[in-house]
Amino acid sequence: MPEDWDAATYDRIADPQARWGATVVGWLELSGSERVLDAGCGSGRVTERLLERLPNGHVVALDGSSSMIDEARRRLAPFGERITFMVADLLDPLPVDPPVDAILSTATFHWVPDHDALFRNLSAVLRPGGQLAAQCGGRGNLASVERALDDIGAPGFADKTYASAEETRTRLETFGFRDIECWLHDEPTPFESADALETFLSTVVLRRYVEARTPAESRAFLHDVVSRLPSFELDYVRLNMRARRAS
Repeated sequence: MPEDWDAATYDRIADPQARWGATVVGWLELSGSERVLDAGCGSGRVTERLLERLPNGHVVALDGSSSMIDEARRRLAPFGERITFMVADLLDPLPVDPPVDAILSTATFHWVPDHDALFRNLSAVLRPGGQLAAQCGGRGNLASVERALDDIGAPGFADKTYASAEETRTRLETFGFRDIECWLHDEPTPFESADALETFLSTVVLRRYVEARTPAESRAFLHDVVSRLPSFELDYVRLNMRARRAS
């Protein structure tokens, strides 16, 4: 972060992330007039669900990818002035002022290498008593893909942070959160064909690997990875967190 994505393809194929995100939106206790930060809004599919719960509120849609923000602007245009778009890095102090009433984040935190900096920056822009509802990849996420990468001599996911529930709870406490709930759950995600799985891997999970190769090399690489998986299914593990900012 910040970095760029194929935002249009992501918007089209990210049904799992949209489904999980809709659940996390439901964890927020909202009256409908709050100001909420969507930290890692992506193409705006989950942000859309959040805005539907805020008929008199406002959303700050933040992402590290300018192409994701462009895609989110297109999708969320009907919401007009009820949304502010922002390209920013969650590793840096966030240009969000005044503090928000709540923070939502889905499928983002595992892309941030320093979770101490992440929670420090989020805490700084959340009002006392404000809510955090988030989900990301957790300890053990995509283990079968890591094994496939190891089998073919490719590096694993050292650039991602798949934290445990216990260490996340400790970090949240350190940076001023209370009423903390953290837990992991398995989210096996099937795909209808090898082609569908390869498209998803190239756009999301293995995007950085593909970008470093020629198109022909990328196709061979993806075929090799998928052929080593037990099935056309990704073994996602989600790290869930709910908390409030201490007074």
